Amino acid sequence: MRTLVDLRLREEAACFELRFTCVHCVHFAAERRACANGYPNEAHLEVDLERAEYLEFCKDFELV
Repeated sequence: MRTLVDLRLREEAACFELRFTCVHCVHFAAERRACANGYPNEAHLEVDLERAEYLEFCKDFELV
């Protein structure tokens, strides 16, 4: 899912400590910096909400 990053999202992400990147996902294989399920992860591996225009949520994300 692709979402526009605006001021409201930035504020709420900070307030609620939103976790959405690969490093917070149970399917992340840290030693390979890859998705254990084989999904491409470039769009959500390392996201800086202060600079991003869009945020792509992974359909298979599961919080560790």
